[in-house]
Amino acid sequence: METQTLDIPVILPDYYEDCERCMGRLKDALEGLEGVSSAKIGAKGPSIYLTYDANKISLEKIEERVRQLGIEVAERYVHDSLHLEGLDCPDCAAKLEKAVGRMSGVLWSSVNYATSKLSVEYEQKKIDRSAIEDRVRDLGYNVTEIVPFGAEAPAPKPAWLNKRVMTTAVSGIFLVAALIASFLRAPGFVTIPLYAVSIISGGFYAARAGILSLRAFSMDTNLLITLAVIGAIYLHEYGEAAGVLFLFSLGSALEAFTIDRTRRSIRSLIGLSPKEASVIRGGKEEKIRVEDIKVGETVIVRPGERIPLDGVVERGVSSVDESAITGESVPLEKSSGSPVYAGTINQRGSMEVRVTKLVGDDTLSRIIHLVEEAQEQKAPSQQFSEKFGRAYTPVVVGLAAVIALYALMHTDPELFRRSLVLLVVACPCALVISTPVAIVSAIGNAAKNGILIKGGAYLEEMGRVSVVAFDKTGTLTTGRLEVTDIIVLDSNRNEVLKIAASIESRSEHPLAESILRKASDEKIELYDLAFFEALPGIGARGVMDSQLCHIGNQRLLEQLGIPVPEPSIVEKLRGEGKTLMFVVSESKVIGIIAAADAVRESSRDSIAALKRAGVDKTVMLTGDNELTAHAVAERLGIDNIEAELLPEEKVGQIKKLVARYGKVAMIGDGINDAPALAAATVGIAMGGAGSHAALETADLALMADDLSKLPYGIRLSRSSLRVIKQNIGFSVFVVVGLVALTLAGSLSLTLGIIGHEGSALLVIANGMRLLRLRAQ
Repeated sequence: METQTLDIPVILPDYYEDCERCMGRLKDALEGLEGVSSAKIGAKGPSIYLTYDANKISLEKIEERVRQLGIEVAERYVHDSLHLEGLDCPDCAAKLEKAVGRMSGVLWSSVNYATSKLSVEYEQKKIDRSAIEDRVRDLGYNVTEIVPFGAEAPAPKPAWLNKRVMTTAVSGIFLVAALIASFLRAPGFVTIPLYAVSIISGGFYAARAGILSLRAFSMDTNLLITLAVIGAIYLHEYGEAAGVLFLFSLGSALEAFTIDRTRRSIRSLIGLSPKEASVIRGGKEEKIRVEDIKVGETVIVRPGERIPLDGVVERGVSSVDESAITGESVPLEKSSGSPVYAGTINQRGSMEVRVTKLVGDDTLSRIIHLVEEAQEQKAPSQQFSEKFGRAYTPVVVGLAAVIALYALMHTDPELFRRSLVLLVVACPCALVISTPVAIVSAIGNAAKNGILIKGGAYLEEMGRVSVVAFDKTGTLTTGRLEVTDIIVLDSNRNEVLKIAASIESRSEHPLAESILRKASDEKIELYDLAFFEALPGIGARGVMDSQLCHIGNQRLLEQLGIPVPEPSIVEKLRGEGKTLMFVVSESKVIGIIAAADAVRESSRDSIAALKRAGVDKTVMLTGDNELTAHAVAERLGIDNIEAELLPEEKVGQIKKLVARYGKVAMIGDGINDAPALAAATVGIAMGGAGSHAALETADLALMADDLSKLPYGIRLSRSSLRVIKQNIGFSVFVVVGLVALTLAGSLSLTLGIIGHEGSALLVIANGMRLLRLRAQ
């Protein structure tokens, strides 16, 4: 736990000065945030005095919450991110984090080795960004510029141009030459210089980083390896020294290469929007930079081009590949009025798109930002690994120092050698990297497949979920009424639909829309109405072709004095949760039209897939009536329903489920169901691509308006938990094994470094498997 206590200068609205309730509401809102232990409002500053856990919530999130409550935050603290170059060791990342965090004026710092990013919060009156960058460079790392959205990322250098690869290759060549010379019994003046060149080339970067680490009053793997090699040279074991440095350098280069592949694949998961676009200005088409396009302007998108910014189609018909945003492989048809998103690909037909979001605020930019932010957050298992590493390293180094001192006092070379091996295995790199590489890979893969996971903690919690609760309308159903049945009693099907649609063409009721869609789908021409009158609460009537016709509910029949026809059919349809409209011509019921909120095509298969993925129970929480809820649940195979619930009652139901079953996921539209989403272990929003609120409020967001991604999200989360457990278990086993073998005298320096670097590479490779897990 990393607790921070500080004051945030704020500008309170005038009405706050004499409003104790306002102050109390602000205090309660802040103390309700996870990670904030206390909040006190000082009216004379004015300031908000806070105590919070920096591992659970960032100051940036707290300030964002304060602004949401209508309070202006004075610019005192800065939240910044630095992309690092040369970070090739997880233990070094921890030391860098610690060194930056100790700087005066720095409130909190966090280094994510898997994304190679330093996140830092600091007080700008005491320290600035340049001082932090200088500190990073003093520790041996470079700060690189963040590639802006829409810009083309620089191509990675060929591996053979990498300086570390080149020095490793030189070290290996001279080591082989020295070993051959030793095998041929060459004199020392031949073999020793060969070993020396191998040691210098293989150990240059390790020694430099070790010295910089020492200057920062910290120990990292580089320093410990350097000390171990100096000890080996002291014992005249030049072959061991050269072998250890070559293997360490090779292992570090391989680690950096594989992690860099993960970083690059994460960055390229979502295709970047184009740098330029064709815009209509002054009646002419111009090619301009995407950053210079304004909201309301019209861009032309031709076949094969990426859509540059979020917008709405004004002219043209086409199909658009939205897989980069939603993970949906089937292109979607777009026409006038359809929303389109930055980074998606226009497949056929030219379109004119009116821009609705600027670069940086578009859906693509928000997703990239949220994915990177999620990858930086530390999951509980990662915090455990880091705590273990912080305790383990000093203990083993201390033990090595005691053994070395005893060996020197008693002139025992063998015991001294064991202390050197202990130094080599003292840093549990495999354990430290075991969780973050799995988290980064899983979150990146999820984003590629249309699931936005807001952090490693939610990924882990999703993997433990045993119950999934669903909102009905807009989640299991489309939220739009559709005609399901047309019962003909006296006439023909087309005539019943024609009369109903002709009357409803003047109505604005949702049922009217469903009837008109049905008539349009079946290409039925409507009557010209000579007269129309709405009958509030019961239906409508109209005169067509000299006939007086009505459409309405059962109250309409009662008013007209007409008995309900076919009672058994009517009861059956109502039992299925359908809404009925009776079509009357000349005081005679000629047909019944039934409509219902259409169940999503993917819902039933998704519920079945959730059961196969290991979910024990599915529950529907809805404000709809009992009959409709039962009909939908029975059709989809949902285990339990709770109907006719108010929003606050949904929260109560979620709390009961959590108390009874433990981990519960709630899926809804991200706006109406926000309280229930917040109460669940994991809140999941539908249709994140079309809803800014859904992206911001939920722990997970399904980017497409499609439930079929949810079972994949569960499977990915469970796979991630398994991989994390495998990595941690394997790493702890290796750590304990290496120390035990060292103390028993069964491990040489060379075997120690092979175990150290090899275990880290295996853990990285195992974590990267999550990048390749595919949605079925």
